[in-house]
Amino acid sequence: MTSKLINIGYGNVIRENRVICIINPDSASSKRLRTEAKEAHLLIDATQGRKTRALIITDTNHVVLSSMQPETISARINNVDSTPQKDTQEHQA
Repeated sequence: MTSKLINIGYGNVIRENRVICIINPDSASSKRLRTEAKEAHLLIDATQGRKTRALIITDTNHVVLSSMQPETISARINNVDSTPQKDTQEHQA
């Protein structure tokens, strides 16, 4: 089974099938989740020192910090294939 890799900023990628949810980091519950993940050694900082704009929760309980907006990451996950499809039928004149 192959899994698509999603760019979460600055050359960092995450496996699409591991993502459970993407949340905004500003709520109190998000901050608590971030703190608990850090204490459990399950926090991955992929911000490269930039402001955290999204928390990505994985199925392994890891919390990945990203400097990209949740909407941008979600759009990348939902983008099935951006390459144009080739028409397989030949039209006769």
